[in-house]
Amino acid sequence: MKHWNIALVPGDGIGPEVVAEGVKVLKKIEELDPSISFSFTEFPWGCQYYLDKGKMMADDGIEQLKEFDAIYLGAVGYPGVPDHISLWDLLLKIRKEFDQYVNIRPIKLLHPELTPLKNKGEKEIDFLVIRENSEGEYAGAGDWLFKGKPEEVVLQTGVFSRKGTERIIRYAYEEARKQKKTLTSISKANALNYSMVFWDEVFNEVGKEYPDVKTYSYLVDAASLYFVLQPERFEIVVTSNLFGDILTDLGAAITGGLGLAAGANINPEREFPSMFEPIHGSAPDIAGKGLANPLAAIWSVSQMMDHFGEPAWGSAILKTMKELLHHKSSLTPDLGGKASTDQLGNEFMKLLSNHAPAKVKSPSSGVK
Repeated sequence: MKHWNIALVPGDGIGPEVVAEGVKVLKKIEELDPSISFSFTEFPWGCQYYLDKGKMMADDGIEQLKEFDAIYLGAVGYPGVPDHISLWDLLLKIRKEFDQYVNIRPIKLLHPELTPLKNKGEKEIDFLVIRENSEGEYAGAGDWLFKGKPEEVVLQTGVFSRKGTERIIRYAYEEARKQKKTLTSISKANALNYSMVFWDEVFNEVGKEYPDVKTYSYLVDAASLYFVLQPERFEIVVTSNLFGDILTDLGAAITGGLGLAAGANINPEREFPSMFEPIHGSAPDIAGKGLANPLAAIWSVSQMMDHFGEPAWGSAILKTMKELLHHKSSLTPDLGGKASTDQLGNEFMKLLSNHAPAKVKSPSSGVK
């Protein structure tokens, strides 16, 4: 039996609500598939922890998390705690300490009625964004000079190392080769005359090792335009930390909103645990009301199963999501329904059995 030990960090706002539904999916998989089991350990870290103890996570939190196979995060951020503290002292700390330098965000339309784009459907909106996740504009480098004085100057330094830039670009080329898809690099070399010129040069250098991969390069402003007008241009996309963060929210907008936006923070070498999360915020205005859409959190469970080497279960989750989206009465208000968070989750559990992998669809499994 394959067993995975998962750290739960539900976090703030709607985080605990959506993580609970994702855990239900994992437990349902465990029930349906006798070859798989999970164990869960929950950690109370987040903004309330900060308000109580003056820190976002325990001092030895990273050491504790090292023992797990994966981390499942809900959301970070809440009124009363500055965003740069909640982000840097928990989410980015985990990403950096565990060298989760690959951020994977699917931009995939699961139901034609979810996109605001005219004459665009599931065939046109189906690509993958691979975002550099460890340095770039989020390296935390810079300075604040003459604070509070008329000559005050703030410097925010984007850090693009040869190692960091080459490894994310190589990862994207490998993915494009494996999937037999095109690869598009998104940068801004005409304005950022050091970092993005370097990025483009490395993209071209690494590309010489992958003559079978067809490539494109766009400036980020042009890419933003094409995300909306011609999303079919994209299959695999690779870009920097900041650009990837912004563009994938735009990607969420054309596929149904942040309630359907998932993200995986991957350490490809598996020296450390990877982390899976919905990319929406903590939405404090609806927290505790049963209104949160858990599908982004459930989609991140699909990514987790892919990472665990169980792509059949990852695919089963996406197929179930597609079916569920046709059951309007079972959807949360953001998707036009009237169901609560847990009602959507319960309906998902019923439907998941229909899409279980062939290996568990046998008389002994109880799945028909």
